Amino acid sequence: MPLLNLSLDLSLNPINFIQPGAFKEIRLHKLTLRNNFDSLNVMKTCIQGLAGLEVHRLVLGEFRNERNIEDFDKSALEGLCNLTIKEFRLAHLDNFPDDIIDLFNCLANVSSFSLVSVYIKRVEDFSYNFRWQHLELVNCIFEQFPPLELKSLKRLTFTANKGRNHFSEVDLPSLEFLDLSRNGLSFKGCCSQSDFGTTSLKYLDLSFNDVITMGSNFLGLEQLEHLDFQHSNLKQMSEFSVFLSLRNLIYLDISHTHTRVAFNGIFNGLFSLKVLKMAGNSFQKNFLPDIFTDLNNLIFLDLSECQLEQLSPTAFDSLPRLQVLNMSHNNFFALDTFPYKHLYSLQVLDYSVNHIGTSKNQELQHFPSSLAFLNLTQNDFACTCEHQSFLQWIKDQRWNLVEVEQMECATPLNRKGIPVLSLNITCQMSKTIIGVSVLSVLVVSVVAVLVYKFYFHLMLLAGCIKYGRGENIYDAFVIYSSQDEDWVRNELVKNLEEGVPPFQLCLHYRDFIPGVAIAANIIHEGFHKSRKVIVVVSQHFIQSRWCIFEYEIAQTWQFLSSRAGIIFIVLQKVEKSLLRQQVELYRLLSRNTYLEWEDSVLGRHIFWRRLRKALLNGRPWNPEGTVGAGCD
Repeated sequence: MPLLNLSLDLSLNPINFIQPGAFKEIRLHKLTLRNNFDSLNVMKTCIQGLAGLEVHRLVLGEFRNERNIEDFDKSALEGLCNLTIKEFRLAHLDNFPDDIIDLFNCLANVSSFSLVSVYIKRVEDFSYNFRWQHLELVNCIFEQFPPLELKSLKRLTFTANKGRNHFSEVDLPSLEFLDLSRNGLSFKGCCSQSDFGTTSLKYLDLSFNDVITMGSNFLGLEQLEHLDFQHSNLKQMSEFSVFLSLRNLIYLDISHTHTRVAFNGIFNGLFSLKVLKMAGNSFQKNFLPDIFTDLNNLIFLDLSECQLEQLSPTAFDSLPRLQVLNMSHNNFFALDTFPYKHLYSLQVLDYSVNHIGTSKNQELQHFPSSLAFLNLTQNDFACTCEHQSFLQWIKDQRWNLVEVEQMECATPLNRKGIPVLSLNITCQMSKTIIGVSVLSVLVVSVVAVLVYKFYFHLMLLAGCIKYGRGENIYDAFVIYSSQDEDWVRNELVKNLEEGVPPFQLCLHYRDFIPGVAIAANIIHEGFHKSRKVIVVVSQHFIQSRWCIFEYEIAQTWQFLSSRAGIIFIVLQKVEKSLLRQQVELYRLLSRNTYLEWEDSVLGRHIFWRRLRKALLNGRPWNPEGTVGAGCD
């Protein structure tokens, strides 16, 4: 049987050549009957003339819509029951008759049913058990959302319609494709299987609608692969993991949905997502946090017009497959390349229409080698010496920059509008900057030397501040040469600690804490916990650098502590030439009273009486003892 593509225009009045049985042996692929004013009788005659034919697609009212047929009479379509039709389309009819359901019964077996620009009152006409697989309702007027119950329907396109704007639940168990865009619909508690009566849905378009309140995380809709909310007003989007069940979702568009991201787990569960569009939304404190941790398969990400000013250094670390990233129309003031170092597959990065004037001294070091197109146009480039390195980087990377010739200076005013590529800046450091830099280096150097030289004195000062009001547990800290240790053990310790009253001395071999640095023990265990310091002066003492160091620290300690006192014991006569080598010690012994050790009965008696008197000076009534330290 031959296949004929036939288009009939009713304005030509084909009633003269379309007669019953005229196409008895022809199978029509597409038949289009164009509307015209007052042509219902002609349409009726034409349809009757096609009785018994198999028509793949029948279109009534195609092309122009400036002359809609008014007061439509269902008798014009009565001949449809005598046709075998696979696809039926009816367009541009006002005042659709209430009893048209009988004619729809004649079309119960068509695979595709389409109404365009039709005014329908009785929405229950669509609740019968038709065998349609594709239903298209576009630019129609409904008094309320149609309660659809179509068991075989796989594809529903319901777009740009007018009427009641509240969505009603439908029962479409075989539905896989659902387009509800541009209807101004409101949803409460979106979205779950109970809303659409199906668990087979793979495509859902709810874009350009009214308020959609998210009350469920798509339970029963786990097969979704495409989800579009763009330019609808989403509520409660950032209060829980809305998309947690959508492990198979590949495409998600929430652009311009008034979403404010305040919950880092907003995209949890989207392990298969490849495209994410969220332009025109906002983030808490205009900061992009780590919200993409589950999106390891993401290829395309749009974050334009989100008022972003900063982003987490690890925001994109979990996106190794990302190829296209749009960061345009935000409020970035510097190009921070560090967050992109883990985007190993990135090819396109758009940073146009921001306020970028320079980089954060990282330049291209963290940009992946795969990057082929970088858009920095319409930014606020600062063409000054301060940013000379960044401007030179732009010139060096001109082959990777999109429309680089349109990149112009914004500041200073005398360079505004000059293309960056043609800019030639000769920068010389001023004498003031050089002078300040040199002075800063000198000051830092001097401070470093002083800190190094007086490190232990500073430690002592810090200890005095920290332990200044603390209780002393030793009467005296003993500084002596290790070669005088026999005298310290047999004479000093025995007479003071075993005498009456007893004194507690701090001695290095007995009281220092093992494992702690000697200098730290001297300061914290010796000076800070003792009331007095006993310095045993001998030729061995003067020749020991470690003993002299302890003595210098003792001087600082005496100066810082109001309770401090140094008791000098000259153990043996020291040659003045040797003593003069230690100028401060020589002057101190010359100006202050000190004790001399005499190994005689009278000398011993006088020595111990004077030493005990010095140690009792300032001692509380219930004293606690003390220890000593050797210095070499």
